Amino acid sequence: MMDDFKPAFNRFLQMLGKPFRLKAVFFDMDGVLFNSMPQHAEAWIKVFRENGLDLPEFEPYLNEGSTALYTVKKMYRKYLGQEVTVELTEKIREQKHSEMALLPEPEVMEPMPALLAEIKKSGIDCWVVTGSAQEVLLQRIEKEYGKILEREKTVSGLDVHHGKPHPEPYLKALQKSGYKASESMVVENAPLGVQSAKAAGLFTIALNTGPLDPQILKDAGADVVFSGAKEFADKWPELSGILAADCLNGGRKSS
Repeated sequence: MMDDFKPAFNRFLQMLGKPFRLKAVFFDMDGVLFNSMPQHAEAWIKVFRENGLDLPEFEPYLNEGSTALYTVKKMYRKYLGQEVTVELTEKIREQKHSEMALLPEPEVMEPMPALLAEIKKSGIDCWVVTGSAQEVLLQRIEKEYGKILEREKTVSGLDVHHGKPHPEPYLKALQKSGYKASESMVVENAPLGVQSAKAAGLFTIALNTGPLDPQILKDAGADVVFSGAKEFADKWPELSGILAADCLNGGRKSS
């Protein structure tokens, strides 16, 4: 996978047209910081079934990262050819939140806490960009990641009008953090999240932590796809070395 990283990063640098100096990493939450997508998928499938719509098991993974409003509208259009009312959308959203509250807390995605601590120790800022608007999930960031991820360094579904795949979440992150695209990168695991990050002009790494074919993440625009959080963490020292070398050379290959 590292054989793919250097060419992908160089292509990004050519498109960027300016030197790159990594100062911040924007992390998605579900499926990146927490192994929470199995719970989300279970809750979505159950709630949609209760409202007359049977979804295939992979569908929630394709729509991960979007707002509840986007997901409900898209599913009814895709599978039933119907437009849904605001009332039904809100009903399903509340049902889904209630269902999530009944499920066990999702496990922390190992080895991400140790990796984020290492990244922050190296002087790189860590932020969260998530489509979630559920307070119980947002509170877990502080609970599990402590001072590595402060609450004020989060962009959630509560902060945007348009969720992923719209670029607004990551554009909001750039605005709120004060960093530029030439100073930031994204770690995502969902096609819609990848599309959002790329539309905002950011270098994007995808971690394939779900059941999707990795080609789906590549087709969504991911610059490089890792097989999961462990491979990403294992390769971070080499990856950060490549980033540092290219930074020093102003985005040019070493001679």
